[in-house]
Amino acid sequence: MPGYKQPCRYCGQLVPPDSQVCPLCGKVNPLGPLRCPKCRNPIEKGWKNCSNCGLVLESVCPQCGQKTFFADYCEKCGARLVIKEEKK
Repeated sequence: MPGYKQPCRYCGQLVPPDSQVCPLCGKVNPLGPLRCPKCRNPIEKGWKNCSNCGLVLESVCPQCGQKTFFADYCEKCGARLVIKEEKK
C-alpha cells in the first residue's frame, strides 16, 4: 500500500514518500530532515557542526563564493553543494 504524498521542501509540490529526488523540481533530498552530507545524520540550519561526525556545516559556495550553511544547496545562489572526500 503506497504512503501519502508529502510536500517537497523546495517547491512545495506533493511527491511520493520514498523520493530521493523531487520528480517535479529535480532537487535532491526533498523530504524529511536536512541531513549531513558526510554521514547522513539529521542536521538543523544554523548548526556549526554535525552532532554525529563533527563535519563543519558552513562552507564557501564554489559557484558564487559566498559563505553558506552546508545543506544540499547554496542559500545565496541555489547551486548544488557536494562534499568531496580527499583520497589518501
